[in-house]
This record gives sequence, C-alpha cells and structure tokens, in this order.
Amino acid sequence: MHSVEIRDLDLSFGAVEVLKGLNLNIEDGEFLVLLGSSGCGKSTLLNCIAGLLEVTDGQIFIKDRNVTWEEPSDRGIGMVFQSYALYPQMTVEGNLSFGLKNARMSRDEIAKRVARAAEILQIEPLLKRKPAALSGGQRQRVAIGRALVRDADVFLFDEPLSNLDAKLRADLRVEIKRLHQQLKNTIIYVTHDQVEALTLADRIAVMKGGQIQQLASPTEIYNRPGNRYVADFVGSPAMNFIDGMLIEDRFEMQDQVLSVAGYPFAKTPGGPATLGIRPEHIETGAAAEALPFHTDVPVEVIEPMGSDTLAWTRFADKAFRVRLDGQTDIRPGDQLKIGIDMAKASFFDAETEVRL
Repeated sequence: MHSVEIRDLDLSFGAVEVLKGLNLNIEDGEFLVLLGSSGCGKSTLLNCIAGLLEVTDGQIFIKDRNVTWEEPSDRGIGMVFQSYALYPQMTVEGNLSFGLKNARMSRDEIAKRVARAAEILQIEPLLKRKPAALSGGQRQRVAIGRALVRDADVFLFDEPLSNLDAKLRADLRVEIKRLHQQLKNTIIYVTHDQVEALTLADRIAVMKGGQIQQLASPTEIYNRPGNRYVADFVGSPAMNFIDGMLIEDRFEMQDQVLSVAGYPFAKTPGGPATLGIRPEHIETGAAAEALPFHTDVPVEVIEPMGSDTLAWTRFADKAFRVRLDGQTDIRPGDQLKIGIDMAKASFFDAETEVRL
C-alpha cells in the first residue's frame, strides 16, 4: 500500500502553471526528499499534500483515502515549517500540548505523548522554558516535537533546517535520520540543500519547473543522473561538462579523442553530446596512467578544503575541476596527469540533455 499517492496533479495561479500533470507514489515508511532550486514547485507540492493549497486538477491519496478536498486537520499529517512558529507566551510543554488540548484529548494521553516526544528529541530538561530562552536548534526540536505528538501517518518537513548555521544543520540532520529509523513513519522532506537530500533520503525527487526530473535513490541520482540538469544540480563541486561529438566508439572534443568502450549506452551512440564527469571520479597520477585515456593538464587554481583539495585545471579548452587528497602538495602552474574511467562517466544528448 502506498502511504501517499499523487495522481495527475495540476496547480495554477491564474495563467501561471506551477505543477503540471505530476504523478508520485510514496511507500509506507519511506523518507522521500523533494529537491530543487527556488521556484521549482517543491514547497507548493508539499502544501498541496498538506491541504494548505487547493489543487486545480488531480487527486491526492493518503493511506488509500482520497483527501484531495479534505481539511488539513483531517488528513492525518504532521507538518514542520521553515519558521519555528512557536507560541512565545507558552512553555515548551505548552507548545507541544496545545494542539492536543484543542482536540479535547484526555489529560493523561496528552502527558504521555508530550513525554514521549520530549524523550525522543532529548528536550526533557527544556519543557518549562519559553521559546525566547531556547537556541535555534532547540526551537526546531520543539517544532518537530509538536508534529510528533500528533502521532500522524505522514510527516511533512518544509526546509526545517534552512534557518540554522552549518554545524547545527549537520547535527539535526543526524537527529532527523535517527528519528525516522526509530519511528518508521513516512516523511516527505523539502529542501534545496543537496547534502540534506543525499544524506537523509531513501529516494530523491529532483524537481524543475513544476515537474519531477528524476525519482531514484541517492546513489542512482548521484552516479547515474537522468539528465544534465540533475547532474549539474546534485553534487558539490558540480560535475564537469565537455561538449563534443560521439562517433562510433569514440568521443571527439577539441583536439582530444576519448574511447567510449565500456560505457553502458542505453541506445546506439552518435551525434553531438556532452560528457559529464565528477571531480572526485577523475583519476590522477599512476592510477590515471593505467586507464586507456590519460593526459596532462595545467593547474590554474588550488582550493584547499581540509580533507581534500580542489584543483582548477584546463581541459579541452574548458575549466575542469579535479578533487585531490587534502595532503597533496600540488601548486598553480604544475602539470597534473588525469585519466577518465568510462565506468564513472555520463553522456547526455546535446539537444534533449537526456542521459544516453
């Protein structure tokens, strides 16, 4: 049984189409991340599932129940927003219990649910404090706890970590993943942060222009992007792209010729194409010399990043990034031997930008 099912969903604001014929099935207990840049429709889709926006066409099912026209409170969901949206005059305990009191739940059941959520999120010592006395991370935990006490079928997270600093985001990512492993509820999580998507998701839906570009596991998205947009959007630093021509068993680019033997083409190759290769998938030194294709490139800029170093080079008359070990002693002006392994490369049609 699908936990959430979206069928042919359309949403328009006047003449502006935001979501277009969108279909999506989310399995029970799955952690699905909606990933994309600002304006791609990911938060809009989440708000449609929550019932905060009225859809133009299509249907939404939660636990096989058509909830397309139901009120948000009747959909069996818990939602965590980007802003904490806590009541400043209430204590943490008051914020957690407020919705349950409005639902006229018994005092004992409210106390039990609040205690359980506080234990899971490790905020028990904070229950008597007010939001003004909490850090940003503590406030976000309380916001998550307010959704947890509802014991919902589906949790919706709308960029919950975007207001936090980098260290706190990394800490709370682990907490959210641990929470999902413990509760095993369905989670739909919206973010523009690819690191959050790759580390949290069972599957990622990469969105652009109100449509899903690729729906797959983080490993599949990263290693076998379905089109050039996905390849470019996911990964930091971004994938290298070189335009050229596929001719039988080779790829011609500027004054370089690369054998494509071993690349798993989905159809017979031929014509204008784009080669994509991630900076960390480029072999260097002796490992590069062992590959069928290797060459020397000039190093222009070095970016030390602690555990690794990013070298900006020039290849086929284009900027070309290579990720190296952090202890490398390479300098600008040096020559770097690189090699490209076809098993780690991607090719995209030059016109449609679809993976070949």
